Amino acid sequence: MGIYSAETPDKTLLETSLTPQPVPLAKLTKGLIRSSLEASTADGIFAAVYSNITGGVLLTNFVMDLGASPTQIGLLASIPLIANLLQPLGAYWSEQLTSRHWYCLGVYIPSRLLWLLLLLGLGLLHWNYIEPQTLIIGTLAIAFLSYGVGALGSAAWLSWMAVLVPKRLRGRYFGLRNSAANLTTLVTVPLLGVAISQWPSGAVDGFGVLLGVAIAFGLISLAFQNSMADINPKSQQLLSKPQEMLSLDNAPTDLTLKVEEAIQTEQSNFWIFLLYFSGWMFAFSLSAPFFNLYMLDNLNLPINQVTLYNSLMAGANLLMLMIWGRLADRVGNRVVLAIAGLILALTPILWLFVGADSRSLWLGLPLLHVVMGGTGAAIDLCNNNLQIGVAPLRKQSTYFGWMAAAAGISGALGTTLGGYCAEHWAQGGLLGVFILSSICRMVALFPLIFVKEHRDLSLNQLMQVFSPAIKAERDISAQIKT
Repeated sequence: MGIYSAETPDKTLLETSLTPQPVPLAKLTKGLIRSSLEASTADGIFAAVYSNITGGVLLTNFVMDLGASPTQIGLLASIPLIANLLQPLGAYWSEQLTSRHWYCLGVYIPSRLLWLLLLLGLGLLHWNYIEPQTLIIGTLAIAFLSYGVGALGSAAWLSWMAVLVPKRLRGRYFGLRNSAANLTTLVTVPLLGVAISQWPSGAVDGFGVLLGVAIAFGLISLAFQNSMADINPKSQQLLSKPQEMLSLDNAPTDLTLKVEEAIQTEQSNFWIFLLYFSGWMFAFSLSAPFFNLYMLDNLNLPINQVTLYNSLMAGANLLMLMIWGRLADRVGNRVVLAIAGLILALTPILWLFVGADSRSLWLGLPLLHVVMGGTGAAIDLCNNNLQIGVAPLRKQSTYFGWMAAAAGISGALGTTLGGYCAEHWAQGGLLGVFILSSICRMVALFPLIFVKEHRDLSLNQLMQVFSPAIKAERDISAQIKT
């Protein structure tokens, strides 16, 4: 079932599914939006397989098998963040064209085909034409090119989705889309981990075969974008035209001042959110890329066990996404971010209490990944929704681009600093990095207090939302006492 009830596809929908053309905003019917969002969900499912193989624990394990150092692993983790520096350029280019669909297609096809170069490198390694360290450097270069080209389309894609997803349903829809992608991760990552660890000719060769599968799935995901309603970026810019008309010289002075004040407030709100988002990305990236490294290297756990823990995290993410999405639609994204952010800020410290003993393997590490997955679902979902809400409408993709660039810089600095400290802190090592990350996460949440959301609720309104749960808890307590 989609967000909207089923409707008979009209002529516009049929033409769009065959040869996408920009659709005027006024002609975005419920049926057309529904089919576009279903296609986007399918896109997310296939893209999840592609992303899980060309990033995350599987790629980390691959370069570790080649002999990569913690610094190189930290650099690999920072590449997607560094690539975000190109998002403003991609946003600018996308605003000059008249089609979101063809721009995104022209960006994402080359970015995913670039991984064919790594397949070539694996072949050369197999026949002893290159050394493992050479392939590590080649992997870093290919990852940088792929993520860099892909980053040129990120702001345009997000701006595209901002039009297709109704405001009142953003939490629900992105929760649904992310749930589908995380269910795919939950199922596929353990299977991929087992396949790599049990591959007859070795884990490196096994990764090469799965890399070919990833490229194929990445291209299939783009085929689903062909069914999404295309949007003309210039039509989005017209959404803020009334504000421009009000600020003309012949408009009443007091009305002009109010409009200008509203625009300034909107922009200042955006910069406050950007401060929070950049700080959080720095604090989060200090430790997040190194949890898998800690399990693989320090605890010496096998890859199939680590992928199992990652699947538990994806499962918790899956279960909580719809809950967080519905809650965000009721109380706002900022409130959910504050709650989940406080919990997630404490999780790096909890890594100090787990080891390779049986209690940690069967209880500590699974619970830790469940907590990270459950709260991480709220962070990813509400950060996405809130940045759509606070970015000014005019040239929205440009704001998305600058936001991603700032977050990319801060995130890359965090990852690079974390990798350096992990390798050079003789006493603290990775555990010292985890403590530092937890402190920085707490500090990063502070600017969130000053971010304004269009539907912020008062304390009394929040209590009314949660009052049924509070009342139920009191009733249960009373029954227990009696």
